[in-house]
Amino acid sequence: MNPPRRRRLRAVPLIAGVTLALLALQLGHWQTRRAAEKTALQAEYLAPARSQPQALGTGSPAESPAEWQTVELRGQWHVAGSILLDNRVHGGRAGYHVITPLQLTEPGVRVLVNRGWVPASPDRARLPEITTPDGPVTVTGRVRHPADKPFTLGAEAAAPAGIVWQNLDLQRYRAASQAAVADFYLQQTSAAVDGLIRDWPQPDAGIERHRGYAVQWYALALLATALTLWYVWNAFRSIQRDKRTHH
Repeated sequence: MNPPRRRRLRAVPLIAGVTLALLALQLGHWQTRRAAEKTALQAEYLAPARSQPQALGTGSPAESPAEWQTVELRGQWHVAGSILLDNRVHGGRAGYHVITPLQLTEPGVRVLVNRGWVPASPDRARLPEITTPDGPVTVTGRVRHPADKPFTLGAEAAAPAGIVWQNLDLQRYRAASQAAVADFYLQQTSAAVDGLIRDWPQPDAGIERHRGYAVQWYALALLATALTLWYVWNAFRSIQRDKRTHH
């Protein structure tokens, strides 16, 4: 007479538990590898930003330096070409990023510079007053490459006039200003007496997110392993009790 089914070590729960544990373990390893890859990628991003500023001479801006590279530009602010990027938040407050073209020594060559953040007035119809130094200036900052096709609200795309923009679109800027500007812009890091805040966030490659996912998968693998072992142990004890009972 065969023993009741409840006294057997059933294969389906055992296989399911082992499979889940192995799958979760593999996914945890994959997330760990992704975190390591993103760490290396972020190090590549930060290396140019931590390097000594490189002076860009006449004509160099057309060559588009590497992303995050720290450069030094000399020229004069072209205040009439300034725009404000709306909906920029700092410290929980709404405001603008101030974009002003820097006219370099070479005639006709301009580089757009994100000079920093300024708070918005409660009355959105009142734009902030920006202090801009006169005469030649030296500006240090990090090279940024704007998106080729930034998301733009339909109304703004149809009517690009005005100085308040949602995003920095180089093609639109060239068309609106009729000025030749470089294919990159500068995120200013050098100090200036203009009241603007230049608390730029570091590039985020999502490393902590991958690490968090890895911890979750490893925890699931550990839980599946523990439950599988618990099932095997209880099934083994049940079988042993049944054997002692029948003997």
